[in-house]
Amino acid sequence: MTTSPKTPDIRPVSDTDFDAWLPLWKGYQAFYQVDIPDSATHTTWARILDPAEPIHAALAYHEGRAVGLVHWIFHRSTWTPGDYCYLQDLFVANDVRGGGHGRHLIEHVYAQARLANAARVYWLTHETNTTARHLYDRVADQPGFIQYRKTL
Repeated sequence: MTTSPKTPDIRPVSDTDFDAWLPLWKGYQAFYQVDIPDSATHTTWARILDPAEPIHAALAYHEGRAVGLVHWIFHRSTWTPGDYCYLQDLFVANDVRGGGHGRHLIEHVYAQARLANAARVYWLTHETNTTARHLYDRVADQPGFIQYRKTL
């Protein structure tokens, strides 16, 4: 008999979670080979904690340790009366990947978006992120849009 992995404890971050969140945030940056300045990191953390901001975050815990993070942002849309929800960042620690934590974090965002009456949840990933894309193909639709951007 096989057993399914235990559902991780997922909860919103609080002002006491910075030390648990930061290593995951740094791991996310290392995965994407970026180095976000400390000033931006501290601004992000302040925004997450500010109830007036549309930025939200949660951590996944496994055996008492934070092993995953997710950030999402609600924003207006010209296509619907309800907001859209942009799942901006998702990261699970290397040693627990494949255990369902990423899926549960996405489902957590889906639930929060439903509570906020958002019309859609969407996100981006790099085309080379094939492992995550296998999960994303199971939990969402790939609409075929191509992103363009200009760094200012």
